[in-house]
Amino acid sequence: MHFAKPPTSIDEQIEKLQARGMFIPDRVLAAHYLAHISYYRLSAYWLLFESDHDAHRFRAGTTFDDVLNLYIFDRELRLLVMDAIERVEISTRTRWMDVLVQAHGAHAHLDASLFTTATSKLGAVTWSHEKAVASLITESRKSREIFILHLRQKYDEELPPLWATCELMTFGEFSKWLTNTQSGALRNQVARAYGLDESILVSFLHHLTVVRNLCAHHARLWNREFTLRWKLPRKNPADLVASLCPANHATLYNTLAMLGYLMDVISPNTRWKARVLALIDKHRIDGTHMGFPADYWTHPRWAAAQQSVAEGTGG
Repeated sequence: MHFAKPPTSIDEQIEKLQARGMFIPDRVLAAHYLAHISYYRLSAYWLLFESDHDAHRFRAGTTFDDVLNLYIFDRELRLLVMDAIERVEISTRTRWMDVLVQAHGAHAHLDASLFTTATSKLGAVTWSHEKAVASLITESRKSREIFILHLRQKYDEELPPLWATCELMTFGEFSKWLTNTQSGALRNQVARAYGLDESILVSFLHHLTVVRNLCAHHARLWNREFTLRWKLPRKNPADLVASLCPANHATLYNTLAMLGYLMDVISPNTRWKARVLALIDKHRIDGTHMGFPADYWTHPRWAAAQQSVAEGTGG
C-alpha cells in the first residue's frame, strides 16, 4: 500500500481541526503556529484531547490553546531535564575520572587491562577499549579546543591526561567507558558519591543517554513510554526508593524522581524539583500522563518541593 493522502494547506488544516470539533478562537495565531511547528508535530499532543481517535473527534470544549499549552509545557520540561542531565553528566564524569587517575595515574584510560570488552547476545563486539581510544584520538586531532591544542603542542603523547581527554567524550561515550570499567570497586567508588550502588548508577546513566538524545532532538518527552528502562534501587537510599513508582517504570516519572535525587546531591541550591513541579502547576498538567502517582507530593523526595510551589517560592 502506498501513502496516497495529498498535502494540505494551513487553511485546510485549520478547517479540518474545526470540523473535528476543536475550537480555534484566533485563526491567524493558529496559522502562525502551524507554519512554525507543523500540523504533524502538534498532532502528537492533541491525541490526548480526542474522544474518538478512529473518527478523529475532539472532546467537547477542546481548544487550540489547550494543545499549544501542552506543547509549550513539553518544550519547557525538556529544557529543565537537559539542565539536570548536564549537571549529572559533568559530575559523574568528573568523579569517574578522579577515581581512575588516583588509582592508576593520569593516563589510566590508555591501559586496556582496566577495561572490559562488551559483546552482544550473538557475540558481536559492541564496545572495545581499542576502538574507544581510537575514537578519542580522532577527536583529539580534530579538536580546536585551546586546552587540547596546548597539551598536544607541549607533550608528545597519544592522548592528553584523562582529565583533559574526558572532556572530548560525548555523554554516550562516557556512559560506555564507565560501564566497561573492569573494577566493580572503582565503579562503586564513583557511585558512593551519590549514595548509590554502581549497578544503579551505571544503568541510570545509560537510560539518561536516551533521554538526552530525545531532548536534544526536540522529541516529545511528556508522555513518552521508554523501552530502555533503568534498574531501580530496592532498599537504599530509602527516601529515594519510597518516592519511586515501579508500576510506572516505563514512564518519565521515575526518571524525574532520580534526577531530582541526584540534583539534591550535586546542586541542591537550584531547587530543581520545585521548578519541575512549578512548571506542571503553571501549565495545569495532569501528571498521571507522565506516571506521577496520585499521592506523589506525600513522598519524602517531593514534599519540600511541593511546599515551595504552594508558597510561591519554587521558581
